[in-house]
Amino acid sequence: MSESAVLPAQPAPAKPKFWKTIRGQQVKIIILFSLIPLLLLFVFTYLPFGTMVSYSFYNMHYVGARKFVGWANYIEIFTRKDIIGALKISLYYMAGSVVQIALALYFATILSMKVRCGNLFKFFFTRGYVFDTVLQWAGFSLDNLPYWLKDQSINNWSLTGTSIWRYMGQNMVLFIGAIMSVDGSLYEAADLDGCNMWQKFRYIILPSIKTILVLNIILSISGALSVFDAPYVITGGQNGTGTFFIVMNTLAHTNQKVGLASAMAVFLLCIIFIVTIAQKLFFKYVFRNATTGEDTSTAPRKKIKIAQGGK
Repeated sequence: MSESAVLPAQPAPAKPKFWKTIRGQQVKIIILFSLIPLLLLFVFTYLPFGTMVSYSFYNMHYVGARKFVGWANYIEIFTRKDIIGALKISLYYMAGSVVQIALALYFATILSMKVRCGNLFKFFFTRGYVFDTVLQWAGFSLDNLPYWLKDQSINNWSLTGTSIWRYMGQNMVLFIGAIMSVDGSLYEAADLDGCNMWQKFRYIILPSIKTILVLNIILSISGALSVFDAPYVITGGQNGTGTFFIVMNTLAHTNQKVGLASAMAVFLLCIIFIVTIAQKLFFKYVFRNATTGEDTSTAPRKKIKIAQGGK
C-alpha cells in the first residue's frame, strides 16, 4: 500500500442564490423601481375605475343607502334628451378637430417651405373686438352680427372655434418636428423631377409623417368626445352648449345621481375605444401602400413619376 493516503473528494462550491447573482440584482432593482409607479397606477387609476364601474349598476348618492338597479342606468342614457343632446354637441367638436388637424398640418407645411398664402394669419373673435372688427371692415354691421355665445344656432360653432385655436398650435409643433425630420434628398429628387408643392406634400411629406398624423387625429377625435373646460368656463353649459362631460358633471355633483353619471363615464369610454380602433383600421387601410417595405429613398420618386405619367 502506498504511503500517501487517498484524499477525499472536495465538495463542489455551493451555488449562490439567484438574488445574489448579477442577474438577480438587476431583477431586484427593476422590481423596486417599478413597484411604486405600479402601486400609484393601481390606486389612482384602476381601483377608481373598477369602483366607478360597480357604481354604474346602482341608484345611489354620495351619502346614503344604495340600490342595485342592474342595467337601468345604461338604458336611461339612451332615453334622456339632455344626454342625447350632449352627444350630438360632440359632433361639433369632432368636425372642429378635423379642421384643427387640417389647419395645423397646413401651417406646419408653410412654415417648413414656401407656399401660397404663407403670410395668412388667423384672427380671434369677440363681439365688438377682433373678429367683429374684421367683419365690420368687410362691410358687416355690428348690429346684424349674432351673439356668438348666446345664439344657439351658432354658439357651439363658436366654442368649437376656440377649441381649434387652442390646440392647433400644439398639433402644428408636432407636425413641424415630423416634417423637418424628412430626408432632404427626397425633396432634391422631387425638384429634379419637376414636382410641384402639392406632389411633394402628397408623396413625400404625408407618407413620412403618417404616424404623427394618425396619433394627432386619434387624440383630437377622442378629445372632442370628452370636451369639458371650454364650454364650462365660457358658458357654463347654458344655451344648449352642455357637452357630455358637462351633463355628466351636473348629474354627479348637482343632482347627486352618481350611478347614472358613472354609467355615462363607462359608456363614453366604450365610445372612445371603438372610435380609436376604427380610426386605426381606417388609416391602416389608407396608408397601406406606405408600409410595403420598399426603399423609402426611391418610393416617393416612383409615385411622383407615375402621377406625372412617367415610367
